[in-house]
Amino acid sequence: MSLGDFAPSRAFTLGVELELQIVNRHDYDLAPGAADLLRLTNRRKLAADVKPEITSSMIELSTGICERHRDVIDQLHEVRDALVEDAGKLNLRLAGGGTHAFQDWSRRRIFDTPRFKQVSQLYGYLSKQFTVFGQHVHIGCPGPDEALWLLHAMNRFVPHVIALSASSPYVQGTDTGFQSARLNSVFAFPLSGRAPFHLTWEAFKVYFEKMRRTGVVESMKDFYWDIRPKPEFGTIEVRVMDTPLTVERAAAIAAYLQCVARWLVKERPFEPQEDDYLAYTYNRFQACRFGLDGEVVDPTTAEHRPLRELIRQTIDAVEMHAIELHAERGLLLLRQALADPDTGTDAAWLRAAQAREQYLPEVVRQQCLRFEGVVTP
Repeated sequence: MSLGDFAPSRAFTLGVELELQIVNRHDYDLAPGAADLLRLTNRRKLAADVKPEITSSMIELSTGICERHRDVIDQLHEVRDALVEDAGKLNLRLAGGGTHAFQDWSRRRIFDTPRFKQVSQLYGYLSKQFTVFGQHVHIGCPGPDEALWLLHAMNRFVPHVIALSASSPYVQGTDTGFQSARLNSVFAFPLSGRAPFHLTWEAFKVYFEKMRRTGVVESMKDFYWDIRPKPEFGTIEVRVMDTPLTVERAAAIAAYLQCVARWLVKERPFEPQEDDYLAYTYNRFQACRFGLDGEVVDPTTAEHRPLRELIRQTIDAVEMHAIELHAERGLLLLRQALADPDTGTDAAWLRAAQAREQYLPEVVRQQCLRFEGVVTP
């Protein structure tokens, strides 16, 4: 399969994908309910799409093309409410969060599609361990070269959105010490990490064809990069975020990326270069391990800066773009999270719930209430 042409799209349009946990109402462990839930939800006419993920205890929703933060909120609310209602008919519930707090990966079932079976055969047990839950944000680009420029300019902001979305402190019933442990599972795949540094589509096509000839890849779906181009959509896809506990946080993070993208393209505060990636893996680790309290290295000045401070400065820098994009409410929610070091992030909220309850199934139950939009203690 060749790479194909890049389908242009309107600059800075948005698409949001969320992978959700399907849990039972008995002990709040993961439940293999994706097929039954899809049968119910596919009867509805929704602006958003719902489809299976690699294991049967997951489901993915994706919005249509959105112009602004309000569009994302409206579509996510509509599909969230529909899924919650249909899950209730099956005695199931849904939750956000980058990992399920105590599920046993060995009990997961691969969802029955040819692609998922192929992935399972190739990657073995890693496929079941890939029962982790992420948010992906697509940003529209008018052309392929513009998409690659934006992809590499965005790399400096990967730690920002990892920290803002971090919601996976628990794995297999253990506090990992990470704010986002989910990305450790993703990083185990051989085609994960950063995209190769190409700034023209012609150069990228040469790279892709070399990879295709090796038999390692057939399409862009085979790359698990943190940010990858999606030529059939005319977008770049930012893939590093944990699924937040609420759709409001998910929409706010999408708005942040949209505003940063517009600022980068319109104001060109710097030009992307290969040396931007010198500290990339270190900065990514800092965001995963320490979240907003991490320190990242500026690739140009070698200065170490607190992530919380950098995100505040970035929100200030993109303020006029947020007004133009009608994204102020989304960025306000993120400002509030930055101001609350105790429970302002989802990872902190989860740890506080566990400290209070001392029982992870109860924490997952409260995650469900939070995703449903019910106020929790």
